[in-house]
Order: sequence, then structure tokens, then C-alpha cells
Amino acid sequence: MNCPKCHNTDTDVIDSRDVDDSSIRRRRQCGKCKYRFTTYENIEPIKISILKRDGSAEPYDRNKLTKGIIKACEKRDIDRAVIEDVVDRIEQKLIEKNDNTVGSKVIGQLVIKELKNLDEVAYIRFASVYKNFSNCNSFIKEANKLIHKEENDPNRKA
Repeated sequence: MNCPKCHNTDTDVIDSRDVDDSSIRRRRQCGKCKYRFTTYENIEPIKISILKRDGSAEPYDRNKLTKGIIKACEKRDIDRAVIEDVVDRIEQKLIEKNDNTVGSKVIGQLVIKELKNLDEVAYIRFASVYKNFSNCNSFIKEANKLIHKEENDPNRKA
């Protein structure tokens, strides 16, 4: 690991802590200038190709998935850690599929399911893009589905 200050390659780990199940935080010190800095060690990203609607394929990109969910959750009171948990659950389901190629539709459905349980407004926002709503009636139909589901939910709080 190179020191960010003097670019020396002789650095020592002085402390390690688990951040979560997939990453470790390490405090390091440069052997030359004694500068201290933090690095994070993460599990290598999953190697999956995403088959797009137009037939093309592209590598899975966690950042792209996260950005899409963040955009749907914009100006909602949803913590970034909650969004990261959603992305983690989606990735885990992709890994469990044990398939090197996954359709973008599959990922879209996983996001839809997660957002529906997380926040109705974020769900509608994402659904409007994912399902390609063509007009206001599309929004109204989707919102009505949520409303009717809520009215028929026996666990709903009055």
C-alpha cells in the first residue's frame, strides 16, 4: 500500500476492525514519513454480466445500482446505510442465482420488491422509469394498487 503523502511503499497496519461482513477498516502508518491513513478492504465485486433489454451485455456495476436506488429515494428520509443494505440484499440474491448472466429485468424486479417494502414514493419513482410509464394514468394505476393493497392489509395500523 502506497502512502498517500510521500508515496512510500513501506506502510504498516497498526489497527484492523471489521466494518461489516464484507469489509475491513485498516489504520496504516507510513514507515518513512509516519503519516497515518485509513484504508478499507472489501470483498471482490461479483462477476456477473447484465443482459440489457436491447440484447447487449455489460458487467454488473454496484455503483450504478446504488445510484438508481438513491435517485428513487431522493429527498426521502432514508439513510444511506439502509440503501446499502438494500443493495447488499439484491447482490446476495444475484449471487444465490449462481448464474454468470442475469437479465436487467431480474434486477429491476428485485429493486421494485425492495423499494415497495421500504418507501412507497421511492417505489413509484423507480417503477415509473423501470416500467416506462407513458402518462399520468400509469402513475395513478400504480398508486391505486398500493392504496388498495394497504386497505386490504389485515396488519395495517388504523
